[in-house]
Amino acid sequence: MPNTINTSLQQRLARQRRQEGMTLLEIMIVVMILAFIGTGVAVALLPALERAQIDGTKTDAQSLRSAATLYKADNPRECPTVEALVNERYLDATRRTADAWDTPFEITCEEGELFVRSAGPDGEFDTEDDI
Repeated sequence: MPNTINTSLQQRLARQRRQEGMTLLEIMIVVMILAFIGTGVAVALLPALERAQIDGTKTDAQSLRSAATLYKADNPRECPTVEALVNERYLDATRRTADAWDTPFEITCEEGELFVRSAGPDGEFDTEDDI
């Protein structure tokens, strides 16, 4: 009889030890679930990030256009460059002079109109994604 009690006590202790920790399989399942959740969040946020980059670029282009308009008012015969705007302090040196994709803005003057544009996400001018 003492042998049966001792054996059942050992079995119960062994079960408790097994239930205290997590197995490698359980940890891997949790990691996989977290990876799927992370992927879903990334897929949902990427379009929002791109939209924010476009909106930020439009805002920076408007700021650059305002500075270029002031420059043009003082120098009617010249079309300003970004460097001229910064050097002559029409544009604060801390302002962005490149778009969200680090392509410098392009300033053009045509028939009295002033245009500031960005190459957009692809980094090339004269494509459909220009801003």
